[in-house]
Amino acid sequence: MSEPTNDDLSYEAARDELIATVQRLETGGASLEESLALWERGEELARVCQRWLDGARTRLDAAISTGDEDDG
Repeated sequence: MSEPTNDDLSYEAARDELIATVQRLETGGASLEESLALWERGEELARVCQRWLDGARTRLDAAISTGDEDDG
């Protein structure tokens, strides 16, 4: 079974993997090469989370503006 791509990750899965990645970096002990790979993965995961949050914000803003139109 292959690992999900960034586009397939839910917000929660990306967040949890990001937390684990940061913890591994903070504990140290990894080689420079591994640390760089972890950092790059963390950056990718942060972008996935941000896309989810941006999408949620857009949906909330749309719902709010639709609600405002109904009140008018």
